[in-house]
Amino acid sequence: MTQSPQRQPTIFLPHGGGPCFFMDWTWGPSNTWHPTQSFLEGLAATLPAPPKALLVVSGHWEEPAFTASAAAAPELIFDYSGFPDHTYRLTWPAPGNPALAARVAILLDKAGLPANLSSTRGYDHGVFVPLKVAFPQAQIPVVTLSLAASPTGQFDPVKHLAAGRALAPLRDEGVLIIASGMSFHNLRAYLRPETSERARAFDAWLTRAVESPEPQRSALLAEWRSAPFAAFAHPREEHLVPLFVAAGAGGAAPGTRIFGDEPMGAAISAFRFDG
Repeated sequence: MTQSPQRQPTIFLPHGGGPCFFMDWTWGPSNTWHPTQSFLEGLAATLPAPPKALLVVSGHWEEPAFTASAAAAPELIFDYSGFPDHTYRLTWPAPGNPALAARVAILLDKAGLPANLSSTRGYDHGVFVPLKVAFPQAQIPVVTLSLAASPTGQFDPVKHLAAGRALAPLRDEGVLIIASGMSFHNLRAYLRPETSERARAFDAWLTRAVESPEPQRSALLAEWRSAPFAAFAHPREEHLVPLFVAAGAGGAAPGTRIFGDEPMGAAISAFRFDG
């Protein structure tokens, strides 16, 4: 099958720590987040064409069922605390896309995945902080999509992989699917001496899983808790789960690690799927 010339990849990106790209960082060296910022600044130039819309799966939005934001003009949600006053006055007025949100819900429902719409959900910091860097003009319409949490607050990786597969047709319509999270997210482990080796071990496993073709990739990611130091890297996995959606939508070919760094002594990665 010939791919559409506007076909977009899917990308899992690290969104950093709070509003880290827009402040003087004091938790460690001042340049802690500069490599991640540079990666985000160059992201748009790597795309095959300007996206017609962005579908962003954020690790900071959890609902009982997958929920897409149908707000026409989403407001920013400053869901972080303890940062400088000016970081609560940031702006990023990207428009919503209610029609795309409805299509997202239909695609998920057809795949047997219950889906809802929210008319009021805005952009949490997992959305606006990295995208204000990557797409500063805020002109591309954005739809955000929640994770689907169980009643006990856990996440089924198989369900999120399936959601990605259901949403994959959007790529041929020029929609860039972005999964925003962190490949390592243990706030108590940063800057600790044992963290570096453990985070590198988990990151190496995750990279091998992502860079496997289907169906091995999905099988490995579904069993991610068996990876080295998985529970250390993610005491709770909400920041990893967006990756499963990106991988599910990423086609059969192996994914690619497109960025890596070790802010505060913990290895993090970004991944891209072009299959």
